[in-house]
Amino acid sequence: MPTLTAALRVEYQSLFDTCQIRPVHQAEVHAVAQRVLGARSRYAAVANPLGMPWYVVGVIHAMEASLRFDRHLHNGDPLTARTVQVPAGRPKDGSPPFTWEHSAGDALMQEKFDAWTDWSIPGILFKWETYNGWGYRNHHPQVKSPYLWSMTNHYTRGKYVADGTWSDSAVSKQVGAAAILRRLAELGSMDAASHTTDAKLAAALSKSGGALRFSGNKVAPGGVELQQFLNQFAGTFLREDGKLGPKSSDAYRQVFGHFLVGDPRA
Repeated sequence: MPTLTAALRVEYQSLFDTCQIRPVHQAEVHAVAQRVLGARSRYAAVANPLGMPWYVVGVIHAMEASLRFDRHLHNGDPLTARTVQVPAGRPKDGSPPFTWEHSAGDALMQEKFDAWTDWSIPGILFKWETYNGWGYRNHHPQVKSPYLWSMTNHYTRGKYVADGTWSDSAVSKQVGAAAILRRLAELGSMDAASHTTDAKLAAALSKSGGALRFSGNKVAPGGVELQQFLNQFAGTFLREDGKLGPKSSDAYRQVFGHFLVGDPRA
């Protein structure tokens, strides 16, 4: 069973922070993210009792069942019978036809999402990659898993076209889970900043009371720490004076997909 090591945590965070949705796929990714957002209350009804974010469930639904509510979250099989594909015979309790909520809860508990407590960006990406399997990382490490990164700058080609059958030239046509999450962050539907494990950004959030805001020419609580965090990214050269004006907000947008709260351009 893989574990979320310190090195893997850094890798996931770096990949997400530098993730960009390829322009040719932006409309497609946006459409999927909007559909996930539109079913937020239904995802929350399953996620809340398990102590997990609603969007983690929504993205899995997109990946495993094409956002269809007549399909098992486990693998996309019809709810009119127990699952046939791996994992077969789920849910074990109850009788078909199953409700989507009942089946979804079974799928998530089978994968021990109810026992998982790390909902940082690395923690989420780790659980998604585990859900899909570690074939890419273990056997084709030169290719970032398209389950996560398809339609972003981190994936170009290479995929399993059938169980155990690899193609160097095949290209995934499915929107990657990280691409959906990135678009939800850009839409302001989840706050990627609040899920970071970076020490500088964590300090900024702590000093600001968890509310980093545009401050113009005034020094903002946590402003210096935020600028220190943003200066870690290539092409960012901010004066670390704590004043979260347009330049700081521009840099924030490059990392998290949207301007600082309170920016007149937001």
